[in-house]
Amino acid sequence: MNITLNNKPESFEATALTISAILKHKKYSFRMLVIKVNGKLIKKSQYNVTEVRDGDNVQILHMISGG
Repeated sequence: MNITLNNKPESFEATALTISAILKHKKYSFRMLVIKVNGKLIKKSQYNVTEVRDGDNVQILHMISGG
């Protein structure tokens, strides 16, 4: 499976992965993330059930706060 992850091509052996599986595979551990798949915002409660498929465009953004 080939996707675009944060504007870079990425390849995975699986034909479909959930958002949670991608986060685990890429070792994303930051708690505050904003994730979009093909421009659609994905809620945290949907990470385990939202599947990413070949050709999808995934954006994973770290939210950082400061003062």
